[in-house]
Amino acid sequence: MLGKALDRESQINVRRPTLEIFMSQPLSDHALNQLFREARSLHTFDDRPVSDETLHQLYDLLRLGPTAFNGQPGRYVFVRSAEAKERLAPALSASNRAKTLAAPVTAIVACHMRFYEHLPVLFPAYDARSVFEQSPEHAKQTAERNSMLQAGYLILAARALGLDAGPMAGFDAAHVDRLFFPDGEHHTLLLVNLGYGNRTGLKPRGPRLSFEQAVKLV
Repeated sequence: MLGKALDRESQINVRRPTLEIFMSQPLSDHALNQLFREARSLHTFDDRPVSDETLHQLYDLLRLGPTAFNGQPGRYVFVRSAEAKERLAPALSASNRAKTLAAPVTAIVACHMRFYEHLPVLFPAYDARSVFEQSPEHAKQTAERNSMLQAGYLILAARALGLDAGPMAGFDAAHVDRLFFPDGEHHTLLLVNLGYGNRTGLKPRGPRLSFEQAVKLV
């Protein structure tokens, strides 16, 4: 038995350096193209549905991104049915309505204002819950800031899984809250249309600021 245990430990020790080496390597050009260089914000999609399995995979990826105290304040509603889309439609600006109704999935990204209730499980190092219970404004800022981080993770996770994403403002957040978060403890931050994009007629990418315009080295 001891010999077998030592063998298993040896195998683990062999794998650890391999994982460290793997994690320190840059992604392939293909992966970088898919995530960044060739990826675009798309607003028209083909007819392929987005499966439950894919949405589970998307969440399983995005939840791994870092958030303050591992608080994970983001909450998501994946709107797919025609009935749910019709409920959402009145909250959308005129420019966003038709493309959202046509998208296979619309992700509502919200923040849970009482996210800190989960900290004893998510962040057991010490009791950070009291930090937020004593300062509602600090809790609100932390929830909103980190949920927007998680919205970014959602977009990258979607691209990693072969989906395209079209993030949108242009909606009545209070209206969306009343429809999909009636408990009053959540606040909608962003909508993201998801699906397999149609690039027909796609205009060239808009210019980006140069390193010199956007960055300081100090």
